[in-house]
Order: sequence, then structure tokens, then C-alpha cells
Amino acid sequence: MAKKEVKSGGVDEGKLWAILSYLFILWIFPLWVIKPKKDFAVYHAKQALMLFIAAIVVNIVGSIIPFIGWFIILPIGGLIVFVLWIIGIVNAATGKKKPLPIIGKWAIDWFKSI
Repeated sequence: MAKKEVKSGGVDEGKLWAILSYLFILWIFPLWVIKPKKDFAVYHAKQALMLFIAAIVVNIVGSIIPFIGWFIILPIGGLIVFVLWIIGIVNAATGKKKPLPIIGKWAIDWFKSI
């Protein structure tokens, strides 16, 4: 069987950083610290950054609005963020460069220049 060639910036090379980018604020490393930048890791770091922003928005909005926010927005929004987090980690671990549902397209548009 022929071996796969791994080019610089390839999926295998950046897979670890892609997975790690979904853990808290470790998305900073593939975006600004790791040189040379690995396309796969940077793609998932942008998705993780968007997920981080979405989590902050859900928590702020859910905390500000009494009752509806506390009992509907926070639990449902938290569950959605958790499911998106799992999807992101699975995509990174399996080598898929696939946007997250709901927020993934925004990450691609908003963070083009990074």
C-alpha cells in the first residue's frame, strides 16, 4: 500500500491543533502563535472562535433576561453550544473541514482576514 504524502499545512499535520482549538481559548494558538500556519488547524480555530463568541452571547443574553433567559435561553442555548462543540471536535478528529451548523458560515465570513 502506498503511503500518503503529508504536505505542509495538511490535515494530519494540523489535526492536533485543530482538536485543541476547541478547548476553552486555545483557538488563539493556531491563529496567532503556530508558525507556519497550518490551514486545517486555522480553519478549526476560526470555527472554535465563533463557537466561543456564541457561548458568550448565549450566557450574556440568558443572564440579562429574567425568567425566560434563566429557564429557556441559558439551558437550550447551552445545550446547542455543547452539541456544536462536540461536532467541531469530531470534525477536527476525523479530518473534515466542514463548517459547524448554524454558526459555521459566519465564522468563514467574519474571520477571512485572520
